Amino acid sequence: MSKYWSAIANSMEPYVCGEQPKDKKYIKLNTNESPYPPSPKVLQGIKDAANSDLRLYPDPKCDALRETIAKYYNLNKDEVFVGNGSDEVLAFSFLTFFNTDETVVFPDITYSFYPVYAQLYNIKYRLAKLEDDFSIPVNEFMTKNGGVIIPNPNAPTAKHMDIDAIRKILDYNSEKVVIIDEAYIDFGGTSAVSLIKEYPNLLVIQTLSKSRSLAGIRIGFALGQKELIDGLNTIKNSFNSYTIDRVAAIAAVKAIEDEDYFKECVSKIINTRETVTEQLTNMGFKVVPSKANFIFVTHPLFKASELFAKLREKAVLVRYFNKPRIDNYLRISIGSEEEMKLFIERLQRIVTEMENN
Repeated sequence: MSKYWSAIANSMEPYVCGEQPKDKKYIKLNTNESPYPPSPKVLQGIKDAANSDLRLYPDPKCDALRETIAKYYNLNKDEVFVGNGSDEVLAFSFLTFFNTDETVVFPDITYSFYPVYAQLYNIKYRLAKLEDDFSIPVNEFMTKNGGVIIPNPNAPTAKHMDIDAIRKILDYNSEKVVIIDEAYIDFGGTSAVSLIKEYPNLLVIQTLSKSRSLAGIRIGFALGQKELIDGLNTIKNSFNSYTIDRVAAIAAVKAIEDEDYFKECVSKIINTRETVTEQLTNMGFKVVPSKANFIFVTHPLFKASELFAKLREKAVLVRYFNKPRIDNYLRISIGSEEEMKLFIERLQRIVTEMENN
């Protein structure tokens, strides 16, 4: 609290990201980053972009990047919006499509930035309670509302919703915007992008942070019909015309163009996820079925908060949410094969010690 802050600033409860301590070397499985470096073509593109043109403003329309994304998803350039990470795209989307006198709907267990944006923009919201198995309750989104936002796969649960369920929600909410946040879609889920031509109320948001190994560059994008994209550009250009710098734009183009490297990294993460899921299951953990680059796990005998603390003592960082319904779960990002091998070894020692106490 500060007498110099606005009423909004004084009232905010900001998003809290995963911890990034620097006191020692950790196995970092708490922020859903890729364990693999960016494509070599990305790194070369960044080197080439670091030239005298940096004295000039970047292209405010990001035409080259939008054209690349449009080609990849079989869309038109006017159906693509890019922003400084998907978080910025989400923030613009809340302001573009949701009104203060209506109530938007999103899951009760979900990405914790959504209620922050709603509070920041004074947007009312209703939480749709997930099923006991963390499935999205489709009927909860088929009631009067001012818009819908659903992550697919959901975070932190990693559960995926099928296309037929998304269709039902889109059909019911034909007069409102339905946002499908697909930050983790490349790790096994089916994207809703194929529905864009059919549904003018559908906005799909993706990121290059996870499957393209570019969390440090900050590129996110939205896909939808031109009317929605024009709205996002109106809001963006009311904040900052130059949200994407020259180097980031070129890095993003190279990342999307290197399809072979992308598929290789995603395949390795999926294979490691399945191996670790089997290993944890054999250790007595319950693992929620995942289509993401992380898993959500619980153990019937041991408190998640204790496992979290003991893993941290052994230099392994995972994510713990002290919130209703999920306070006995851990979210574990999928690291490299070597990182996950060490994680399993240290967790096994912890479990053995706890069993013997």
